[in-house]
Amino acid sequence: MATRLNKRKGSERGMVATRSEPDNPTKSRQYRTIFLSDIHLGTRGCQAEYLLDFLKHNDAEIIYLVGDIIDGWRLKRSWYWPQSHNDVVQKLLRKARKGAKLVYVPGNHDEALRQYIGVHFGGVVVAQDMIHTTADGKRLLVMHGDAFDGVVRYARWLALLGDSAYTLALTVNTWFNFARRKLGLGYWSLSAYLKNKVKNAVKFVDSFERAVAQEARRRGVDGVVCGHIHKAEMRTIGDILYINDGDWVESCTALVEHHDGRLEIIAWAEQRNFSMLERRVDPSPPDHDTELAA
Repeated sequence: MATRLNKRKGSERGMVATRSEPDNPTKSRQYRTIFLSDIHLGTRGCQAEYLLDFLKHNDAEIIYLVGDIIDGWRLKRSWYWPQSHNDVVQKLLRKARKGAKLVYVPGNHDEALRQYIGVHFGGVVVAQDMIHTTADGKRLLVMHGDAFDGVVRYARWLALLGDSAYTLALTVNTWFNFARRKLGLGYWSLSAYLKNKVKNAVKFVDSFERAVAQEARRRGVDGVVCGHIHKAEMRTIGDILYINDGDWVESCTALVEHHDGRLEIIAWAEQRNFSMLERRVDPSPPDHDTELAA
């Protein structure tokens, strides 16, 4: 069943689609560009099986990895790397070998890769940020967005310390959806629901979005594509098209560009109705180390 996201006003240079279309599970879709971020490989919250299913059914000429693909912060504390996480990496590299252009824009959780800015390896180029031009001429600044999160930028210790409740919510979310699948129900993110209901979180998201849009305005582009806050969104802020491609921990979303330049946020878990996908549930108890949401 297709999921419907709120329609937003489009940019002046073309229509922007935010409503997903019915999915044919047997057909692979070809896009001009796919944007993915906040996969957090190396954590128990990563929805790797869902992402593998998405990559199986969707291809593109260009794939942007918009930060926090690998969670280096978490891996430094405790090693967690199941086969499904390795499969995601191999799937992406296989797409590069078949001709897709992969651009890796590191985030705060994979910040170690920032020392390789400008380096090409395995068909992947690492960049601090990029200007992407859509088929219909829109210029979009592509960046992770952590530079505009004051907690991460100026008080990293607070960011690491303050997320234990979020980690617990992700653990509960895993078991909650396991029970839903047993009942034949689709995926639903409890942690995302709680985040959207917390007043301070809503205020933070709004401030972040406006700060990122201001940077795009300063850079003289038409819009911005970012990640970091795990909240898929597409809307205009003043004269700037703001797009957040979401994450693969809570919402399982991606941004795609069609060949005519139209942009669409796909909520894959909802669209595919993942009651039919048997995700392996790790029975291990929740980690005691904190694991940053963004």
